[in-house]
Amino acid sequence: MLVQARARVAQTLLSVLWQGAPTEVVNPRVLLLIAAVLSALLLPTTAYAHAGHHHLAPSTFMRWWSWEPFVVIPLAITGAMYAIGVVRMKGIRKWQIASFAAGWIALVIALVSPLDALGGILFSAHMAQHEMLMIVAAPLLVFGRPLIAFLWALPARWRVPTGHFFQREPIRKTWNWITGALVVTILHAIALWVWHIPSWYEATLRNDGIHALQHISFLLTATMFWWSLTHGRYGRLGYGAAVVYVFATAGHSGALGALITFAPHLWYPIYGARTAAWGLNAIEDQQLAGLIMWIPAGVLFTILGIAIFAAWLGEAERRVVLGTSDALRKEER
Repeated sequence: MLVQARARVAQTLLSVLWQGAPTEVVNPRVLLLIAAVLSALLLPTTAYAHAGHHHLAPSTFMRWWSWEPFVVIPLAITGAMYAIGVVRMKGIRKWQIASFAAGWIALVIALVSPLDALGGILFSAHMAQHEMLMIVAAPLLVFGRPLIAFLWALPARWRVPTGHFFQREPIRKTWNWITGALVVTILHAIALWVWHIPSWYEATLRNDGIHALQHISFLLTATMFWWSLTHGRYGRLGYGAAVVYVFATAGHSGALGALITFAPHLWYPIYGARTAAWGLNAIEDQQLAGLIMWIPAGVLFTILGIAIFAAWLGEAERRVVLGTSDALRKEER
C-alpha cells in the first residue's frame, strides 16, 4: 500500500508538471523512485532498499549534515555581513531582505543539509542540489541586492575607498563586459554543459576540490546571469531582452535534461555501483535526474521569465505615462 501511495503521488506530480504529457515515455519504476524522493519526509517508512542492500531510510540520511568549514564559514560571514549592512543602511526593502534570506537558506539546504551527501549516491539528488544553487538560491540572492549591503557592512573608513576602487575604469569596464547579458548567458551555458561531460562530472565525485570548483562555477555564473538581467548596465530598459535570455537558458538546459532522461545507458558509470549498493537502479535514478533538470527547473525558469516580462510591461507603461505627462506640461507652457 505504501509503494502504491508513492506511485500515485509521483503520477500526480508528473501529470501536473508535464501538463498532460504521457508518462508512459518514462520507465514506470521511475515513478516509484520519484515518489520515494518526494514523500520521504511525508510518509513513514522503514527503508528504501531491496533485500541484501543498505537501507536508504530518512532516519539514515537525515543525519548526513555536512559541516565543512570551507562551506559553513563563508555562509556565516555572508549572512552576518548582509545583516550588518541592512541595519546600517536602512534602505533595502523588506521584500529584498526576505529574498536574500530565502536564497541564503537555499544555499544551506544545497550545501549543508543531507542533500549534499545524498548527491554522492544518487544522481537525482546531485541534480536537485545543482538546480537549487542555480535557479533558486542565485536569483533570490541577487534580488536581495547583497553588494550594497556588503559595502555598508564594512567599517566607515573603508567604504569610500572600496567603492572608489571598484569604480576604477579597468575594473568597471571588465565588470560591464563580463556581466553583459549575452556574455554571461554564454558563460553560464558553458559551465552547465562542460561540467556534464562524463569525465568532468565523475571527477567531481572523486575529488572534493574539483567538486567545490563545480559548485562555485555554477553559483557564480548563475548569480552573474540573474544580476545582469535585473540590475545590469541596461537597467530596466533591458527587461525585454532579459526575457529572451531566460527562455534561451531554459531551452538549452531543458534540452540537456531531456538528453539525460532518454539516454539508453548510464552517462556516469560511477553511479552504477553507488546506487546499486543502496538497492536502487542507476538508469531510473538518471531518468529522475533528467526530469528534475527538464521539468521542475523549466517551470521555475518560466515563472521567473514571466515575472521579468511583467516588470518590463510595467516599466514600459510607466514610461508612457511619464512621457504623456511631460508632453501635457509642455503644452500648458
